Amino acid sequence: MSCTIVPARLDQADTLCDIERAAQELFRGHPAWPSYAAAAMDAQALAEAISAGRVWVALDEDGCAVGFVGVEIEDGEVGIAEIDVLPSHGRRGIGAALLEHACAWAAESGYPSVVLGTLADVPWNAPFYARHGFVAIDPGHYTPALAAHAGSDRERGFPMHLRVFMRRRLQPSPAGWTRWPAPAKLNLFLRITDRRADGYHELQTVFRLLDWGDELRLRVRADGEIHRLTEVPGVPAQEDLVVRAARLLQEQSGSALGAEIEIGKRIPMGGGLGGGSSDAATVLVALNHLWCCGLDEDALAELGRRLGADVPVFVRGRSAWAEGVGERLSPLALPRRHYVVLDPHAHVPTAALFQAPELTRNAPPATISSFVSGETTENAFTPVVRARHPGVAAALDWLGRHGAARLSGSGGCVFLETATREQAEAVATQCPKEFGVHMASGVNRSPLLAALNRHRAVVAGTKTD
Repeated sequence: MSCTIVPARLDQADTLCDIERAAQELFRGHPAWPSYAAAAMDAQALAEAISAGRVWVALDEDGCAVGFVGVEIEDGEVGIAEIDVLPSHGRRGIGAALLEHACAWAAESGYPSVVLGTLADVPWNAPFYARHGFVAIDPGHYTPALAAHAGSDRERGFPMHLRVFMRRRLQPSPAGWTRWPAPAKLNLFLRITDRRADGYHELQTVFRLLDWGDELRLRVRADGEIHRLTEVPGVPAQEDLVVRAARLLQEQSGSALGAEIEIGKRIPMGGGLGGGSSDAATVLVALNHLWCCGLDEDALAELGRRLGADVPVFVRGRSAWAEGVGERLSPLALPRRHYVVLDPHAHVPTAALFQAPELTRNAPPATISSFVSGETTENAFTPVVRARHPGVAAALDWLGRHGAARLSGSGGCVFLETATREQAEAVATQCPKEFGVHMASGVNRSPLLAALNRHRAVVAGTKTD
């Protein structure tokens, strides 16, 4: 049976839970059944994984979901968190297609291996995975994550004599594709202190990088052509920052190579989360590696500055205190925090806000200590956006019932900071349907830098094999 595998959508979460429950019924009567029956899939965790782009669904010819696979990242490798197919569609190659899709994603992302936990005595479990290149792992060689999973299984009465963890070593994508994250950012405050003679504004802000964002897929071309393969509504390819970034890197490095670029958009456009700037930074960092240009971080950041004021922070890949037009960066080690981000589906044009007569442009300079103490949290654009965009005002008002809601950048996305993931989940689950909602954690070091290290390791491993 042919099927189409696509990224899962949030509105499919209930359907995927139904598929998991139906597949679980196949284990009724097996010694593992009590453990499976008592451990229903966490719907909120599934929604988070979908939002992060780590769940894919298999669709039949009618576009109906008949199976899915979800992955998680632990100890530097990809784990199959869940893989299920409707029993009515079993033995048709759907599970194999889902498994291979997840392994291809992991390989393109630079991960060295995929692991999973399964049952040794069930034909569609360990024997099936063995046919797809998975090998049983000796318990003495468990990673800390696998040891923790085994301990959890033991505590809930799982028949451990039938439990087996397996690993498949990965090779680089034979088609030459690689995947790279482009994380979103939040502005934890934003203050405008002056307007310069050239029309630009002096500002102060704190860029907080997130563990969630867009994903770019790149493949090197030998002919020097730059092709964006993904249509972006309202953005012609020649004007797209990702294309401009690739061409600027070509010009400055003298590289004769080209690239094909696919963009997996998750960051709302015009939302103040830095999506376009982050995508451009990812292209600069990734192609500098793939084309072997050899430019250092400072040189790439300078190219980023020429593309946009927010690009350098994504190139450097560290949460930071920023001044000037946003290009003078001082890395900050911020405490672990979690965020509920609401998207009111309002595109807020930044240029119009900077021209607004009511915008405060002469605020006294803030200090890092005033930010750390919690004294400085305001965003200069908030009153202007509130007055001009009712949808953003409504999002701020609703989120404000749960804490100190803030605007990110020039909007229109708004966010709430929480100390724990559970607090963020409690708010996110109540979000009105009129808003899009995302949960993310703040990171001091960008996932782009981790991806760069993984891809460098792949190249090093290839050269030594």
